[in-house]
Amino acid sequence: MSGNAARATVRTIASAALAAALLVVTHQPPANAFELFGLKLFGRDKAAEQEDTIGEPWNYTIDFVLPEEADKAEKSLKGTSTLWADREKPASGAAGLIVKARGDYSRLLNTLYADARYGGSISITIDGREASDLPIDANLANPATILINVNPGPTFNFRQAEIVNKAPPASSRNDRVDDPADEGFAPGKPAPSGTILQAGRLAVEAWRQQGHAKAEVIERRVTAAHDSDTIDAVLTVEPGRKAYYGGVTVSGTERMDPEFVARQTGLVPGREYDPDDIARARERLSKLEVFRSARIEEADEIGPDGMLPLSLVVQERLPRRFGVGGTYSTLDGLGMEAYWMHRNLFGRAERLRFEGKVSGLVNTFKPEDLTYRVGATFLKPGVYTPDTDFQASIFGDREVLERYTRTGVTAEAGFRHEFSKEFSGSLFVNAGRARFEDDFGTRDFTTIGLAGTVTYDSRDNPADATTGFLAEITAEPFYEMEYGNLAARMMLEGRAYEDFGSDGRFVLAGRAKIGALVGAPIDETPPDKLFFAGGGGSVRGYAYRNIGVETPSGIAGGRSLVEASAELRARVTDSIGVVAFIDAGAVSAEPYPDFSEDVRIGVGGGLRYLTPLGPIRLDVAVPLDRRSGDPSVAFYVGIGQAF
Repeated sequence: MSGNAARATVRTIASAALAAALLVVTHQPPANAFELFGLKLFGRDKAAEQEDTIGEPWNYTIDFVLPEEADKAEKSLKGTSTLWADREKPASGAAGLIVKARGDYSRLLNTLYADARYGGSISITIDGREASDLPIDANLANPATILINVNPGPTFNFRQAEIVNKAPPASSRNDRVDDPADEGFAPGKPAPSGTILQAGRLAVEAWRQQGHAKAEVIERRVTAAHDSDTIDAVLTVEPGRKAYYGGVTVSGTERMDPEFVARQTGLVPGREYDPDDIARARERLSKLEVFRSARIEEADEIGPDGMLPLSLVVQERLPRRFGVGGTYSTLDGLGMEAYWMHRNLFGRAERLRFEGKVSGLVNTFKPEDLTYRVGATFLKPGVYTPDTDFQASIFGDREVLERYTRTGVTAEAGFRHEFSKEFSGSLFVNAGRARFEDDFGTRDFTTIGLAGTVTYDSRDNPADATTGFLAEITAEPFYEMEYGNLAARMMLEGRAYEDFGSDGRFVLAGRAKIGALVGAPIDETPPDKLFFAGGGGSVRGYAYRNIGVETPSGIAGGRSLVEASAELRARVTDSIGVVAFIDAGAVSAEPYPDFSEDVRIGVGGGLRYLTPLGPIRLDVAVPLDRRSGDPSVAFYVGIGQAF
């Protein structure tokens, strides 16, 4: 067969097999290894990924030819060709080279389809002969000469884009699914294969969100009209019967109570099927931290009574775990920490953790000058509901800070509850006794109180948010016994993120915080209940907790706080980002924000190295109203965005 005949054949096959090709899942290359400061965290090392050549190494040279008007398609076509990707290493014999070339026909064809080009032609020749015509045992030169010649052809648009048996509009906001027409599946729009596949997925998901667990696309009728460069696409959906949860059977448990595991999924027998419930169940099981893996499997058939049985297959982790760590900085010296944890005490994921840490070593070895903390925490998940946890803890610690030194013990107990994926709350009762040494002298405080928090968090990624917002309100009423004061500390914080339609490349982020303490004067309030500002998580450019109320004795904490920050984040490359920011904050002696107080402002910029764990942050800030104790320039390093 001549080269021209081969190209014509490929074009004919492309049109005839279009609908079938839409069912093919294209090959995805393996993820590269990720390294952080020379440590490989996951993935495979490319140097260790060299494949052994089977048979005689067969070298080749390759040329990739495209029409001038198809320059935009060059990157994607070359990226999908294994001949081009492997051009610097030999094939496994002449037969291996021929097999690789034949495989490139379908890969290149799928790439053209993905770009809405259904009238293109592909020619792959080895030593001047079309690869599709070569027998597997053909004699080839070593090195062989390969020419890939692709004419992408015109872009096809939808002439017809129809879904048969489309789901009715959802009655609940949580069940709404994007309309395929809004995603490009509409007459007059370009018709890439991915849009057709996505339309099918959305059509099926719309039925699944309304309880039809076995909905599927039963027919894809896709026709390419080459005379008009158009596509007629008709997708037929079979919704099937509405399904309700049957019982959840659990297998694979060793120490865990299987009945508790089934209950913890939150999948109640008899409730209407919802794929969001399945996703939420997976999240609940992951939060238990006792399973190495947990897989929820739906039965192949819905029962005559409409029930859909579910199977949960788990693999448990070892129940005990310990860890050690350390930090060092020129400011704080050497820090050491360790913990021991049992994550399944009684078979229901009860977690007991003992921990201790000390910092300030090397700078000093005097116990009174070190900062340390030791204590234990007990967590019992699934109390009352699968989304309610009980937690109790007791800690003894000593903090040596610039503004005060605290030595004390604190205990608390209470509950956390998740009302939904975005909405959660907690309520704890706490008690503590501490001795403080500061500019007011040495004072003892004994407190008992409550701490309640309500949080709404719709951020897409807490470590590197690009959309959504967070709102959190905290109230801490307490009674201080030494001075007999009944007081309350309140905090309201909001964060918002706006992506300028750039898939996270340009993001404006804002943060505002306001706090107030009522019911007690400053000199009769534990210093750790008062408000300070300044530092990496507050007003950058100023020393940590150096913004407070100026008194004749020095800086003290205030009874109200106002902070605000704004950041403009830009992603320069896939792994590097830059940030410009401004922070402002003020602390007042009054129990309400007093904007007549000096507002401290810090400005600066930063670099972000973007990793799967979150961005590594380096910020440089300058204080615009520098005071005693503040640096002229401040540097901050951390993981995750500043807020």
